[in-house]
Amino acid sequence: MDLAATIRGVRYRFDSVKELLGRANPPKSGDDLAGVSARSTVERVAARAVLADLTLAELRANPVVPYDQDEVTRVVEDDLDDQAYKAVAHLTVGQFREWLLETTTSGATLRAVAPGLTPEMAAAVCKLMSNLDLMTVAAKCEVVVRANNTLGLPGRLSSRVQPNHPSDDVEGILASAREGLSYGCGDAVIGVNPATDTPESTAAILTALDAVCKKHAIPTQHCVLSHLTVQMKALALGCPMDLMFQSLAGTEAGNRAFGVSVALLDEAWALMKAKGTARGPNVMYFETGQGSALSSAAHHGADQLTIEARCYGLARRYRPFLVNTVVGFIGPEYLEDGPQITRAALEDHFMGKLLGLPMGCDACFTYHARMSQDELESTKVLLAAAGCTYLMSLPVGDDIMLNYQSTSFHDIPSVRRLLGKRPTPEFDAWCEAKGITRDGAPGPRFGDAGVVA
Repeated sequence: MDLAATIRGVRYRFDSVKELLGRANPPKSGDDLAGVSARSTVERVAARAVLADLTLAELRANPVVPYDQDEVTRVVEDDLDDQAYKAVAHLTVGQFREWLLETTTSGATLRAVAPGLTPEMAAAVCKLMSNLDLMTVAAKCEVVVRANNTLGLPGRLSSRVQPNHPSDDVEGILASAREGLSYGCGDAVIGVNPATDTPESTAAILTALDAVCKKHAIPTQHCVLSHLTVQMKALALGCPMDLMFQSLAGTEAGNRAFGVSVALLDEAWALMKAKGTARGPNVMYFETGQGSALSSAAHHGADQLTIEARCYGLARRYRPFLVNTVVGFIGPEYLEDGPQITRAALEDHFMGKLLGLPMGCDACFTYHARMSQDELESTKVLLAAAGCTYLMSLPVGDDIMLNYQSTSFHDIPSVRRLLGKRPTPEFDAWCEAKGITRDGAPGPRFGDAGVVA
C-alpha cells in the first residue's frame, strides 16, 4: 500500500494504517495528548484522501493492534462472519460511505452486513462522515434486543434511571428510582452506580429494586454497576440480577486495567445465562468511552476513536442488552469541549449501531469541561433524532455521587414529545395503565412518585 497523497505540491506520507487512522480523525484533545492527531488541517485532509481509497479488505488485514499481541483483535477476527464480510470487502472506505448513505441501503441490509465488519472499518468510515451523515446512517440501523422488555424498536426512545446515592442508602436509592419511574423513565434499566463495591451491598440493592419491580409489575430490568467479579459473587449469594455489567476497553491491556479478560467475560456471560433473572436472551450491559485505553496507557499508539470502535467489536461477542458510551465522563483531557463531546457521541452511537449493538449514550460532561447546558441539551436531541436506543435519566441531570452533568428525569419525556418517540411497548403500556401517561403525553399521575410507593 502506498499511504501517501500530494496536496498543493506537498507529499504527505503515512507509515502505517494505524498512523493514517489517527491523522484522519477530527480534532480531539485526547489524540493531541497521545501525539497521534494530524499536525495540520491540510495533513488531516491528506489522511482522509488516502483513507478513502483503502479497501475494507486492507483494513481487516491491518488491525491497529496485531492479532498475536491482543485478544480483542483475536475475538474480532475469529468471530467475524466471512459471508457478510465478502459482501463488502471489495469496497473502498469512500465507496462504503456512499453505500451506507444510499436511500436504498435498508436497515435489514445493514443488519446482515454488521457481523462481517471489523471495528477498524467502522472507525475508518466514521472519519469521513459529517455529523449529519452519522445521524442519517445510525437512524437506519435497527437493533432489537430483549430481556424483560423489548428495546430498540422503531419510534422508541428508552432511558436508564440512575438512582445513585453517595452512601448506597437503599431507601435513598429507591426514592430516586420511584421519582424517575413516575416521569416515564427507566424502561432500559434501573441501574445503580454503587459507592461501596461489595457483594453484600450489591445484593442488597438488587433485592430492594427487584421487590419494587415485582410489587408494581414494572416491565424493566435492574442492575448494579459494581465490578464483574463482585456481581458474580453477589449472584452466588442468591440475589436477583437481570443484567450483569462491566466497563470495557478496546485492547487487552485496557481490559486488564479494568480487571477483566475475555475468559472472565465468557465465564460471567455463561453464569448469567444460567442464573440471571431476566427472561433474556440478552443479559449483559457494557459501558465504554473514548479515551479509556489512553488513560491507562493501553492504546498501543492508536487514536481514541478507533480504540473505542474495538470496544464494540468485543461487546458484540456477548449479545448485550445495553451498550452505553459515557461520552464526556472521562474529562476534557480526552474530549475538551461541547463540539468534541457532541461529535464523539454521534461517532460512538454510529459505530456501535453499525456493528450491530443496541447503542445508548450518557450525554454528559464533567464540570471542568468547556460545555454548556444548552450544548448538552442539543446533543441529546441529536442523538434521539439519530435513533439512539436510550439515554440516562437522573434527578435534575446532576449526579450527586459521580459529580457530573447528564440527562434529567424531565429531559426524557420532553425529547420523546419533541420527536414523537415512546418508551418500549411493554413499559409504555405500564405507564398508560398507571396514569403516568395518556396517549404518550403526561397523565394525571405524571411526576407522582406515589404511583410506585
